Amino acid sequence: MTSQTIQVPSFRREDDPRPAITRIGDGSMGGKASGLITLQQDLNRKFAESGSRGFQVGIPAFTVITTDFFDRFMKQNDLYSVVESEPPDDRIAHHFLRGELPVDLTGDLRHLIAGTRYPLAVRSSGMLEDAADSPFAGIYATKMIPNNQPDTDARFRSLVEAIKFVYASTFFAAARAYRQAVGFGPRAEKMAVMIQDVAGRARNGRYYPIASGVARSINFYPQGPAKPEEGVVDLALGLGKSIVDGGQVWSYSPAHPRSVPPFASTTDWLKQTQRKFWAVNMGRPKEVNPLEETEFLVHLELEDADYDNTLKRVASTYDAGSDRIQPGVAMPGPRIITFAPILQVGLMPLNDLLRELMQLGRETTGSPVEMEFALDWGENNKEPVVFSVLQIRPLALSAEEIEISREEFEAPNRLLATATALGNGIVEGVCDIVYLPRKDFDFKHSQKIARELAELNRAMLQQHRPYLLMGFGRWGSSDPWLGVPVNWGEISGARAIVESTPAGAHVDLSQGSHFFHNLTNLKILFFSLRYGRDFLDWEWLDKQKAEIETGLIRHVRLGKPLLIKVDGRTRLGVILR
Repeated sequence: MTSQTIQVPSFRREDDPRPAITRIGDGSMGGKASGLITLQQDLNRKFAESGSRGFQVGIPAFTVITTDFFDRFMKQNDLYSVVESEPPDDRIAHHFLRGELPVDLTGDLRHLIAGTRYPLAVRSSGMLEDAADSPFAGIYATKMIPNNQPDTDARFRSLVEAIKFVYASTFFAAARAYRQAVGFGPRAEKMAVMIQDVAGRARNGRYYPIASGVARSINFYPQGPAKPEEGVVDLALGLGKSIVDGGQVWSYSPAHPRSVPPFASTTDWLKQTQRKFWAVNMGRPKEVNPLEETEFLVHLELEDADYDNTLKRVASTYDAGSDRIQPGVAMPGPRIITFAPILQVGLMPLNDLLRELMQLGRETTGSPVEMEFALDWGENNKEPVVFSVLQIRPLALSAEEIEISREEFEAPNRLLATATALGNGIVEGVCDIVYLPRKDFDFKHSQKIARELAELNRAMLQQHRPYLLMGFGRWGSSDPWLGVPVNWGEISGARAIVESTPAGAHVDLSQGSHFFHNLTNLKILFFSLRYGRDFLDWEWLDKQKAEIETGLIRHVRLGKPLLIKVDGRTRLGVILR
């Protein structure tokens, strides 16, 4: 069943109650909204037949503003003339916020907001989003608004500003770079917007689901007995921003839910698990800034969640006397987000539900999928757990058969060799290497490194020089102490990417973020190295003459191109010089 065969009722001001899914306009609803509408039908059919294992499974209600209003907004405010010169993101947002929405749209929006007093997520639903061949995961903006002010005018202004911000994100640098990489022109995208209920509930002046997650059909970094085809689930306390931004989360294989990551000690557990979480701020914002995507969000400590009484089923406690991690929060001590009460003790059959939904996603899309979801429950254990599906999209994986022989893997002219590569294919014609020198590397310089890389990337794109990018920690992490906080548009000239753990430091490598998803779907080969375990010829690399050397990044130009190969079946990867 496709979304085109599903009749979505138009938003009607006189409807009471309003249907769970409505539309404003006659244009396209975009990829994200269309995918969720189709999925809602499948969920209704699936769980009407088999039950929901004690979960209330569904998609949070939403209204879609179709793409015809985007066209009208762009034309009546002459905004294509603004974006053609590709100004910085903040200037684009400023121009869009000054624009006027069509009058007939604002009338419906004002009526919608007048009858709604709970947080809303204003989400992109571009026509190119969630396409099977090149889904635009996380490229465009989502803005959450508390929508709890007593003044209807104030709530209406926040909603309108959020819609304009999402429209503006269609032309931000990361979106332009992604469209260019997949072969779309600057005007190829048309933006629909979803106005969707935020999953969760209010707790002491903040609103959030107890848990959020991302489940993927393929696990690119299996550990222990896990296999790539068994998939992976990332879980986090609070809003899913912790996951999609590449922060510290709990990862596990659905085939082995009781397995724990290979931490060297309980001290590592305390350091390397989630320490903060995101929520919608239901109080006065710290700073009114409609140009900021996180204007109405707060980044909180685990102590805040403990005060909210939301850690019972998701946390464990460190017992200093025995130097052990105990599931639950019955005893005093430092809390650690492990989801052990659910995954190990079995307080709810979450893993069974996830496996069922992932199989449904495969059947619906005909391919491996990635699913975003949220979980919430109240104090009364007799109430069902609310399981909200927020998005499901295909993973575009190459079917080309690549073979890496033992001779190649151990060749004397290898620059790199690893058994934990991602992707599948061969890249030729790359003569440039941009890398972070290992000497004196320190995460305290991550933000400056990101700025220097963005500048170099622009120059390389203008010169049509694709390059190999190599660095430490998690590329694209929002936490500069875990990696370099670049967005994809700032390294979009890279044809292959290497991330390595720093010498003497434990940092889990990328898995599950929007940044990572987009690299995968662009079929950029990705190599993850454990420092000192996998092979990388640093000495040879450091001896090459540098075209650019800043102290934080180094750019070398080779006399002949590299051969870059990844076998997606075995996960072997080599780079031959």
